Amino acid sequence: MKAEKTKDKVLIFSLTKGYHHASIADGITAITQWGIENNFDTDTTTDVLKFTDDNLKKYKAVIFLSPTGSGFFNDEEKAALQKYIHNGGGFVGIHAATDCLYDWEWYGKLVGAYFTKHPKIQQATVHVTNEPHIATKGLPPAWQHTDEWYNFKDISPDIKTLITVDEKSYTGGENGDVHPISWYQNFEGGRVFYTALGHTKEDYTTDPLFKQHVVAGIKYALGRKK
Repeated sequence: MKAEKTKDKVLIFSLTKGYHHASIADGITAITQWGIENNFDTDTTTDVLKFTDDNLKKYKAVIFLSPTGSGFFNDEEKAALQKYIHNGGGFVGIHAATDCLYDWEWYGKLVGAYFTKHPKIQQATVHVTNEPHIATKGLPPAWQHTDEWYNFKDISPDIKTLITVDEKSYTGGENGDVHPISWYQNFEGGRVFYTALGHTKEDYTTDPLFKQHVVAGIKYALGRKK
C-alpha cells in the first residue's frame, strides 16, 4: 500500500501580555476550519514552553495570531524560533503580531515592522500592489474594508508589500502615500507572511476576502504554490 502523505501542521500562538483581542477566539476557530478545508492541521497554544527545537519540528508553519507584550521568550525559546526559521519554517503574522516583542530586534526584522498606534476602527480603501503573490491572487484591485488601521515604525526595507491602505480614505494614517498593510519576505531561510487586517470578529466570520487573503498567506508559509 502507498503510504498516506503526512498532513502539514501549523501552530497558532496567541499569548497576550498586553491588549487581548476578543477576535482571537474567532480567529482560532476560523483557521482551524480553514485547515480542514485546505488540508492542514492546527494546534493552538499560549505557552512559550512550546518553543523548543523538538516541538517546533512538528510544524510546517507557526501563526502568531495577535499576540501582545514583550519579554515573554527567554534566550532558549528565542534560539528555537530562530533555528526553526533558519531551517526553512514558515511564519504567519496576523494583526497584533507587530505589537509584541519590541525588546527583540530580530523578531522585528522577521515580522517586518512594529506597530505604533491606530485610530478608531473605520472603513478604508485598500489597494493590491503589483507584487505577484498567492496571497493577493484573485483579490479585487481595490476594496472597502473596516478594520483597525495600524501605523508602523521600523518598517524593514526587505519586505515586499502586497496590500496598502489609502490614507486619504480614512482619518489617522501616519505612514504616507505607501502605507503597507500586508507583505511577505524570505527571511534568513524562512517564508514570512504578515497582514495587519484581522482586528474584528467579522474578519474571521463573515469576510470572504479576508479569508481568501489569509488562507493563501498560510499556504505560502507552508511552501505551497497554489
